[in-house]
Amino acid sequence: MHTRTALAVTDNSVTVHQDRLHALTRPGYVPAFYELDWITNSAVDLRVAQTESRTYLQAIRRVVEAREAAAPADRAPPVRLAQAAVARSGHASHATGQTPDPPAPSAVVGPPAPAPGPRR
Repeated sequence: MHTRTALAVTDNSVTVHQDRLHALTRPGYVPAFYELDWITNSAVDLRVAQTESRTYLQAIRRVVEAREAAAPADRAPPVRLAQAAVARSGHASHATGQTPDPPAPSAVVGPPAPAPGPRR
């Protein structure tokens, strides 16, 4: 969970640094002398944030791979598990030759209330 949160933070950081770098290097814009340091620092910060993001993605990938490797070999594949869950929930499609249950009748509503004012 911490890795996922860290990935979200670094993803936001990448976005911020990209936006800042794009603003400082937009077409037709000539940066001032003091902004050259800002451009360099933003580029470096962007590279660091992208590297951190890739590292967190690798960590998540390794956790998923480790869980798959630790799963028992006789465990049913995910497709069969999903089919079993659907069957248990009662949403399974009916077998051929069976008709689905008829829809429930709608509730009976009384006569409409008289409308105020004259009718035309």
